Amino acid sequence: MTTRLMSYNVRGLKDDRAALLRVIRHAAPDVLCLQEMPRHPFSDHRVAEFSESVGLVWGGGNRHRMSTAIVTAPRLDVAASGHGLYTVPRPQEPRGYAWAEVCLPGEAKWLAISTHLSLYSSMRAGHARELIADPNLPGDVPWAIAGDFNELENGPAGREFKAHGLVDAGPRINTFNAAEPHKRIDFVYASPSLTLETVDMSAVEHDMTVATDHRPLVVDVTVTSH
Repeated sequence: MTTRLMSYNVRGLKDDRAALLRVIRHAAPDVLCLQEMPRHPFSDHRVAEFSESVGLVWGGGNRHRMSTAIVTAPRLDVAASGHGLYTVPRPQEPRGYAWAEVCLPGEAKWLAISTHLSLYSSMRAGHARELIADPNLPGDVPWAIAGDFNELENGPAGREFKAHGLVDAGPRINTFNAAEPHKRIDFVYASPSLTLETVDMSAVEHDMTVATDHRPLVVDVTVTSH
């Protein structure tokens, strides 16, 4: 059985909210990896409310004032979840990742990670290494790292993930900007034991141009081996 993964930079929910909801509802993800969610100290209720508005559930936890989050469909089992911080000098905004170990009932587990990497290329490889080395992340299941990488194909973070055996497995589409996409800066790096199939989102083409400033990535994930 497949699990649908969606990765989406929602730019603080500042654009056309109705269009954004239509895009996500059309995709019908089981796992939604979000970037640029509201991140001020009292914004967690907005994550929960937004999740509920698209029929998903946020498991909570300390986001450390980061903009990343993972929300999941009720049909999915979440074995564990959490958040990790990258090393970022002040006064730069906090950056990091959210993660959730998920599976359909009776199916194999896998790890979904939502990340938003730095605008500074000199920091991205180090952040990738910090993520890979996080002792809190389960290492005995396949991984899928999705998000806004702020770099092009074969950038510093991408090379680091490839060096650790992950594959650039996401849709080969330009994701920025949404209205006139000319750069591919959103990626899904996955373990070879995950098969990812791109989901056609053309039915909501107009909504994707106004919902936020990124195009979403939507894939169906199958665990092909343990």
